[in-house]
Amino acid sequence: MTSVFLLPRRRAGGLGLAWFFLAASLPAAPALADWQALPQVAPVPAGKPMSAARAALGRQLFFDKSLSRDGKVACASCHDLERGAGADGRAVSTGVGGRRGTRNAPTVWNAAFQARLFWDGRVGSLEEQSLGPFTNPVEMGLPDAAAVERRVAARADYRRAFARIFGGPRPVRMDNIAAAIAAFERTLITPDTPYDRHVRGDADALSPAQRRGMALFESYGCRICHSGPNFSGASVFDTAQPYRAFPALPMFATAFVARYRLADDPGRAPPGSRQGLWRVPSLRNVALTGPWFHNGAVTRLEDAVRIMAAAQLGRPTDRLDRNTVSERDVADIVAFLEALSSDRLVAARR
Repeated sequence: MTSVFLLPRRRAGGLGLAWFFLAASLPAAPALADWQALPQVAPVPAGKPMSAARAALGRQLFFDKSLSRDGKVACASCHDLERGAGADGRAVSTGVGGRRGTRNAPTVWNAAFQARLFWDGRVGSLEEQSLGPFTNPVEMGLPDAAAVERRVAARADYRRAFARIFGGPRPVRMDNIAAAIAAFERTLITPDTPYDRHVRGDADALSPAQRRGMALFESYGCRICHSGPNFSGASVFDTAQPYRAFPALPMFATAFVARYRLADDPGRAPPGSRQGLWRVPSLRNVALTGPWFHNGAVTRLEDAVRIMAAAQLGRPTDRLDRNTVSERDVADIVAFLEALSSDRLVAARR
């Protein structure tokens, strides 16, 4: 979230401290036409054709634990597609040999709509992102790309599938492995949410609390960062400012930052920075993908909203003045965020 009381955008790094705060009442909710539903199909980059066979092969690779050093870790180990809503429910994930990462596993659902991937946004395509875990010593732990190719090529079913789909004299190559996994991930989209039904015209899709939360989400300025149908300024729908400073207003969030160690990892910012710099994450399915933030330290969505209100809006919830976000506002914003959850993924957790 960012504030409605902000100056014009200043740089790709985020909003920083140059904000003026004004005591003002919240404006009326925006017209429904200003909100967008998620497309039913993910975008496909030029030269990256989609096919059912490609996606099926990518799914097989995604779930294959043999492609890790100890044969115990797959992409799906950290990205549980159903019960984990594309994440794993842990603060940080566990990879080969019981090694633990340092950042929370982002969901892979709707990643196809993101223009920047990983918490620090260091890559710009699903293909590039999918290559990293195989040779990361903490994740799947294979020594190099050649080792990954050898593991895949050792199986006759993979050799046949890669030859049929990609052809050429050496079809089992890292770029083709990445292309298959990316094709599968482009099928992982969730346009089946109460929010999407509401935007498409179902007047009964949202509860009164969710509708009020939607208006507050707009009024407080959350959509400045969490924009477009994927609720992220780092999405393919809005690429102007994919990164934001966090905490943008440290003086309002000192207690939260200390309690949850939110400034220990600065993301893209230089080591030791008081403010981190991070890719704007999507809020789709956010109610299902806790714990939250880059270190997975926050275990209640209500607290995540309070932290963002203080750190990004300058609106602490622990004082009584006109800049305060009330507890009712927090509850209603949470209710709206729950309306961004996929019906299918909610059902999978029951």
